[in-house]
Amino acid sequence: MNPLLFYLRDIYCVNTYMINLTNSAILKIADILAEENNPQLKLRTYVQGGGCSGFSYGFTLDEEQNEDDFVVKQPGMTMLVDAMSMQYLQGSTVDYVEELSGSNFTIKNPNAQSTCGCGSSFSV
Repeated sequence: MNPLLFYLRDIYCVNTYMINLTNSAILKIADILAEENNPQLKLRTYVQGGGCSGFSYGFTLDEEQNEDDFVVKQPGMTMLVDAMSMQYLQGSTVDYVEELSGSNFTIKNPNAQSTCGCGSSFSV
């Protein structure tokens, strides 16, 4: 059994810096970072202008941690969120879903006034 899975089996989600991470998201982030075999890599979650609704979410791997980054750490994974993006992501839940149509990270954002059909962009 994956030791991280054993550690997380009784936790629904982790709330750090007002961003919630589900077990599924934590495990997938840890898997992605382990596959890259680079201990300096972290998952960066960000918001940028664009998309059908005005803003869009993004995820990328990053070795650099900026001075104004919020850091979310769990065993086997680190997620970074820049200060500007944190304004829009506070209270959000990052999840990883696997469905028949595919698998991806999703963000449930209580600050979003509207979202596009696919859920990858939003407006406030």
